[in-house]
Amino acid sequence: MIEIPAKYDFISVEKKWRDYWESNNIYKSKVDKKKKKYSVVIPPPNVTGILHIGHILNNTIQDIYCRWKRMQGYEVCWVPGMDHAGIATQIKVEQDLIYKGISKYDLGRDEFIKLVWNWKEKFGGIILKQLRRLGVSVDWSKERFTLDEGLSKAVKEVFVDLYKKGLIYKGKRIVNWDNVSLTALSDDEINYREQKDKLYYIRYPLADIDGYIIIATTRPETMLGDTAVAVNPDDKRYKNFKNQFVKLPLVNKKIPVIFDSYVDMKFGTGALKITPAHDANDFEVGNRHNLEIVNVLTKDGRINDNGFEFQGLSILEARDRIVEKLESENLIEKIESYTHNVAISERSKAIIEPYLSDQWFVSMKKLAEPAIDVVKEGKIKFHPSKWTKTYYHWMNNVKDWCISRQLWWGHQIPIWYNKKTNDIYCETNPPKDIENWEQDADVLDTWFSSWLWPFSVFNWVNNEKDKENEDLNYYYPTDFLSTAPEIIFLWVARMIMSGLEYMKDIPFKDVYFHSTVRDGKGRKMSKSLGNSPDPIEVMEKYGTDALRFTMVYLAPLGTDVLYDEENTEIGRNFVTKLWNAGRFLALYQDKYSETDFSEVENENDFIDDWIVSRMNETLKEIRNYLNRYRLNEYTKSIYRFVWSDFCDWYIEMLKIKSNDNPQKACLYVKKAIDLYLDIIKMLHPVIPFVTEELYSFFHKQNDSKIISFSKYPVCHEQKISEKFETDFAEFQEIITAFRNLKAENNISNRQKCKIYIICKDKPAYDSIIRFNRYISEFVNSDSIQIGINIDLDKSKMVSKVLNNFELYLEIEKENITDDIISKYRTEIKNLEVYKNNLEKKLSNNSFIEKAPEVVVEKEKQKLQDTISKIEKLKILLNK
Repeated sequence: MIEIPAKYDFISVEKKWRDYWESNNIYKSKVDKKKKKYSVVIPPPNVTGILHIGHILNNTIQDIYCRWKRMQGYEVCWVPGMDHAGIATQIKVEQDLIYKGISKYDLGRDEFIKLVWNWKEKFGGIILKQLRRLGVSVDWSKERFTLDEGLSKAVKEVFVDLYKKGLIYKGKRIVNWDNVSLTALSDDEINYREQKDKLYYIRYPLADIDGYIIIATTRPETMLGDTAVAVNPDDKRYKNFKNQFVKLPLVNKKIPVIFDSYVDMKFGTGALKITPAHDANDFEVGNRHNLEIVNVLTKDGRINDNGFEFQGLSILEARDRIVEKLESENLIEKIESYTHNVAISERSKAIIEPYLSDQWFVSMKKLAEPAIDVVKEGKIKFHPSKWTKTYYHWMNNVKDWCISRQLWWGHQIPIWYNKKTNDIYCETNPPKDIENWEQDADVLDTWFSSWLWPFSVFNWVNNEKDKENEDLNYYYPTDFLSTAPEIIFLWVARMIMSGLEYMKDIPFKDVYFHSTVRDGKGRKMSKSLGNSPDPIEVMEKYGTDALRFTMVYLAPLGTDVLYDEENTEIGRNFVTKLWNAGRFLALYQDKYSETDFSEVENENDFIDDWIVSRMNETLKEIRNYLNRYRLNEYTKSIYRFVWSDFCDWYIEMLKIKSNDNPQKACLYVKKAIDLYLDIIKMLHPVIPFVTEELYSFFHKQNDSKIISFSKYPVCHEQKISEKFETDFAEFQEIITAFRNLKAENNISNRQKCKIYIICKDKPAYDSIIRFNRYISEFVNSDSIQIGINIDLDKSKMVSKVLNNFELYLEIEKENITDDIISKYRTEIKNLEVYKNNLEKKLSNNSFIEKAPEVVVEKEKQKLQDTISKIEKLKILLNK
């Protein structure tokens, strides 16, 4: 006897299976060369991170594929882990120190790093603990951290190797500078906010002739570092300014007027101040014209000793003072309001300053070329494919990568400088006479460790030992990566480059760029808008499976997800429907368990054939959708099958035929349970908890004890029958039409009625006569007649005309209202319009000549059916 509780208690069920999976190492993978492998590395979340709705979607996507492949017999390895998140983590710890009135400099580097490690152990990794709530089937025994000993060794190996190959170098470049954290930042560590500023039009007097050039700028304080004024060579306004100089205001220094096509003639006055030390584009222009480079800012955002009387002022203080002085000297032409996007440090919230600094760089062009080829050759596929164009654009215009950060937390650069000779030592191990050397104080960009992630997690060491590394040789290359499109350059492209350089192979085969989750109004999720629900709270309210299912259900490939918390009812209602279906089958199995069916022939009737056809059609669809990474279509396909076909139709018909033949009922229920077991296996990848619980009630002795290692149902295409499905669709159409007739005439479905079905021909009669018992039950009729010719008093009837059937519902004559007559007239009118459109199409020679013959024949059949419907409705109208 199977006892399934009336209500699904997802809180206790989820905890039970989470604990079971983890304590029994259910998802621990091992090298098994007899099996195909399927390996995935998790995009490592920041150690400071917490779970948000985007994580739910991305990790559910990965889990779907890992569970699906595991059930197909693959040896699945999904590696979890975390990123040390250099700047984010350091800022967290520094903020704690500031609160206590302590500076990191009070502690010193070594003690500060110890403190960060302590913080990491105590507070870090919350997100991985939260991901356990999601039920992800990762191999927790392989958990990695980008500052682990093995991964740190890989980072040093790659740095040293690239340095010796001449692909890592130190040079002066404009970087994104955070003058609060005092470090360079990568593009992904920056956000943009719209800000209202002023656009200052400043007169730069010509040095040798009368007149001036007007410059428009939002940053007059950087003019102290100007070394040229640039105009476009095609700009006729400035054609007479060749070989001219201007006198730099306040500095009284002659700087040249240069001609460069970079200048946008439409912006401002078409003339730009060039400040090579404080703008990346100006730096490039300066290099092209051999301009002097003058830095006027300190690292903490103040004017330095190149700023004359403004030295020591903050940027905003200097701006105000400079504008005042320019106005006093009549050098301000005008000041306008100006709205633009300003770069902000994601962590410190400081305004980013373009800043000329000594930094370490990776030369990318040589690494990028083979990484372009593997995508062009289809060895790596992007889903959706539109991202290949973005990838090619970036890779073909790749810039050298600034990899140094002025932080203490991270992988310290393995470069040592001799204290006496300034010689450079670069090896994975420090020099033996360490007392004579000083290590570079900078650490590496966090991405420098994560670009090695697909092979460093498998203990890659860059030497002969890799040939003996079973994990590395078995699991690499990985098979699937799901990530956000905004890090296609920062992470995806770089992993491809490092994989080809160090493993001589691609790091993964398929990259799925998941949707961005927005609220129901299309706004980006954010705490400030109050539209970003806490996923843990949502899971506690609706259930984890409900949230997982809903997120994937709402997420078309390549399109943003619009999510509000109330949407989670989609998943919750579906889980409830599935649970109730299982409970019903368990109760029915118990009801008929004592039935003697030994003499009953085990045969399928048309209902069994139909549901088996629908099951296999659905399996075919979801196989296609999963292979093409169309996950929301996978969930929608199985949703339709389970909710409508299985629960609303098949189970309801199962009740009828079981009552009709109790002797066969046990067989009917057993078949239904077999189908149900396949259904929960089909659903397990997306809703693992409820399916594991239901499977535990129903699984057979010869099957796996847990659903994760049961066999995923196989599609038997020979069991798909268009005839079965067409016939059943007609049956459904008849039921729906009769129910609508009752509703339209204010007849309760509980009220018994007499119904008649006139069939178009013998095939139509043969297809529907088998359903007469079910039609009677579904419509709740006490009398049903089906035939090709039935003598009816149509004056007592309301009716509906279908393609192959005329449906009649007996009703008292006085109840046939003007509304019913009006409906007939409206239906005739609509059908006349449809008929005219079909006739117009079929009289078009171009359509007849170009359309396939089968399409033309279908249109002709539609026309005949429509004419027939109109004629029948006119008879009803005039009865």
